[in-house]
Amino acid sequence: MSIFPAPPPPVPPTPLADCDALLRELADAAPRWSALAAGERAALLRACLTTTLEVADEWASLACKIKGYAEGSNGHGEEYLGGTLPVMRNLRLFAEALEAGGAPKLPKTWQRLDGQWVAQVFPQSGLDKALFSGITCDVWIEPGQGPTQGKLYRDRREGRAATGGVCVVLGAGNQSSIPPMDVLYKLVVDDEVCLLKMNPVNEQLGPVLERALAPLVRAGYLRVAYGGVEVGQHLTDHALTRSIHITGSASAHDAIVYGVGEEGQQNKAAQRPRLDKTITSELGCVSPVLVTPGAWTDAELDYQARQVASMLAYNCGFNCNGSRVIVVAEGWPLRERFERLVKEKLAATPTRRAYYPTARATWKRFTEAYPNHTVLGEVTEESALPWTLLEGVGTSEGEYALQQEPWCGIMSFVSLPADDAASFLEQAVPFANERCWGTLSINLLVDPRTEQQLGALLDAAIAALRYGTIAINCWSGLGYGLVNATWGAFPGHPLHDIESGRGVVHNGLLLDHPQKSVLRAPFVMKPTPAWFTDHQNNLALGRAMTRFEAAPSWLKVPGVAWSALQG
Repeated sequence: MSIFPAPPPPVPPTPLADCDALLRELADAAPRWSALAAGERAALLRACLTTTLEVADEWASLACKIKGYAEGSNGHGEEYLGGTLPVMRNLRLFAEALEAGGAPKLPKTWQRLDGQWVAQVFPQSGLDKALFSGITCDVWIEPGQGPTQGKLYRDRREGRAATGGVCVVLGAGNQSSIPPMDVLYKLVVDDEVCLLKMNPVNEQLGPVLERALAPLVRAGYLRVAYGGVEVGQHLTDHALTRSIHITGSASAHDAIVYGVGEEGQQNKAAQRPRLDKTITSELGCVSPVLVTPGAWTDAELDYQARQVASMLAYNCGFNCNGSRVIVVAEGWPLRERFERLVKEKLAATPTRRAYYPTARATWKRFTEAYPNHTVLGEVTEESALPWTLLEGVGTSEGEYALQQEPWCGIMSFVSLPADDAASFLEQAVPFANERCWGTLSINLLVDPRTEQQLGALLDAAIAALRYGTIAINCWSGLGYGLVNATWGAFPGHPLHDIESGRGVVHNGLLLDHPQKSVLRAPFVMKPTPAWFTDHQNNLALGRAMTRFEAAPSWLKVPGVAWSALQG
């Protein structure tokens, strides 16, 4: 008998004729959406805050059944923290941005010495400072551009008509917040109504998401369809589809853009897309963790080992920003001890059902490529996989583990020939930029004493990193969940070499030309951060934070703080 809950039955595919009808409904609604004033759009989003909160508990429970998480478990808490909570924040931040005419107040802007603009986007308020003490987020603007906001709404005020249209959003299967948040971005920023095609991995959530966003559904601006490749291709190829947004793999992206098999390979080689549509995407990453050497205390070593282990174990390893390559200095006196602690933390983390259909084949492929791997954690039944560390991963160009994203609970340690912080960063930055596949997210750990010694060298390293999200002393998943930050690849990938994708989502303050988001957190945070998988009260915290976002208030802070302190 399985210890994991049985998943709910699959949802029947939407008949292609019904897909056509849904697209026609959306095409009819697109001009109405484009004509809708910013304030009217904000009112719809505020209404969605109410309907999303009404289904939040059902949403989280159903997501648990899909993934095999027991009610009341840490996995259950993650379905609030990574599911309902960011959607609630997204709705609220976009409503506030629209109520400000598309240009909500930025806490601070400044220019770097080279002229590049930076906009602080978090904290925005005293409430933010109270609940996220010491955490900041800055969005760096593309060179040559200023920190302007809300282009769509600025164009309207200046008399330039919006074009609107229909976007097909191919939903992600790992985090339940991704599909609705992708939809919200396309609606609010790109002025497009949406047909959301649910991923077969979590398609059972579709009806709940429709109820969560019922005001948008009732008004005709959102429709949901179900099915696999056949339905997806029918929707993406349809004449009424103006644009496509995909969260998934680079191979799925290339199949849509160029086709499959020999014909697809020839089209890609000739840079000949089969579709003439705008395509945006978020396609994963072999996310590095740069461990800057320093004289860490025992408490700091333990804390950061917990954090690195959590970066992998969160959501059973099915995160595009999970810790995949832990980069350390060969000459760091604490290196072996830190690696041993990470392994101990993973070994103590309960294994989970590997709910992605491809997980076992992926695990087999990587462990065969690295036969001297180390398995950690007790595997209690066949549907689970052990946390796994690949041993013997090199640093040369083309190294398998650096070029392939292991979509399961796998990571590796890589050593660079350095023994101090300055020489480590000098090597680690180009290593991350040039050897590790993808540009979505990176994590950098540096203790405050070493940071002070590095001075401008650390700032130069951050400036040189070509990643869409750079998280300093915290997991990049925090940037995803805050929503104030942008989420997406570092700009510049061409269609034929897409890596982590094109475009961004989230971007709660509607910046027009974001380059990357840089988060900072204290080196050790108390109480235990919500993303730690050994948090003792993340379910209550996730519920409290989800309810808080419906109507933030100082009166609710004690309840949230109490839940956090129990972690």
